[in-house]
Amino acid sequence: MIHSMTAFSRQQHTADWGTLQLELRSVNQRYLELSFRLPDSLRDLEPHFRDALRHKLSRGKVECTLRFTPTDHTETLSINPTQLNALANALQEIRQRLPDANMPNALALLNHPGVLDASGPDLDNVKACAKALLNTALDDLIAGRAREGERLAELIQQRLTGVREQVGNVRRQLPSLLERQRSLLLERLETAKAELDPQRLEAELVLQAQKSDVAEELDRLDTHVTEVARQLTQKGPAGRRLDFLMQELNREANTLSSKSIVAEQTRSAVELKVLIEQMREQIQNIE
Repeated sequence: MIHSMTAFSRQQHTADWGTLQLELRSVNQRYLELSFRLPDSLRDLEPHFRDALRHKLSRGKVECTLRFTPTDHTETLSINPTQLNALANALQEIRQRLPDANMPNALALLNHPGVLDASGPDLDNVKACAKALLNTALDDLIAGRAREGERLAELIQQRLTGVREQVGNVRRQLPSLLERQRSLLLERLETAKAELDPQRLEAELVLQAQKSDVAEELDRLDTHVTEVARQLTQKGPAGRRLDFLMQELNREANTLSSKSIVAEQTRSAVELKVLIEQMREQIQNIE
């Protein structure tokens, strides 16, 4: 089953210490590109998040946003008297030795490491909840990519049916197309009043028939269509292989068009290229 690279998931967890909200947003990208927006207090979760996403995703531009809103009563400030007394004694000694030295104000003292104790939520518990939230969001994201992949596969299968029909039409008409090409060549020679040796004429007709024979191109189109259909049912990423197959299909359609000297074959070649381009646009979103 193929997966799309486009999906979105938002998960939330609320506890007595506050609320965590995690969003995963994924769009198409040639490779796997990860970006994170995390609160400063939870910034060290990024390596874990990065490994988790890389383990389950292979392509796509994925944005991970984590928001942490603590409850109002979860953080209080208190002064550490032991640390403050030690700092005051140090400042007193500085005054005695350097009377002209500028002394810090109260705010500067509070900013000194260890003077101010901030008691808030247990960050280890918050981080554990954030990791669980990521797992839930990642599973939801993958499920969304799978659902979108099913829809993409249906659209591609419809186009594959159209390609098969066009190839079948050309194949059924091939004998009559070759005969029409022969007739057109003879008409042009007659119009030009060209006189050719019968053996030379026959050789030219055979050479023209060989140049305009598209049986090999039709066979390769059938082969590529079968392989595309097979890739749509395989497990694992298939986007790059499908993109390559679209290039091969387009190459055969171009050759079919270049060999055409009758309108019916030209119309089939144009329709093939339209169908292939429609498939290619959808495949750009496949992982």
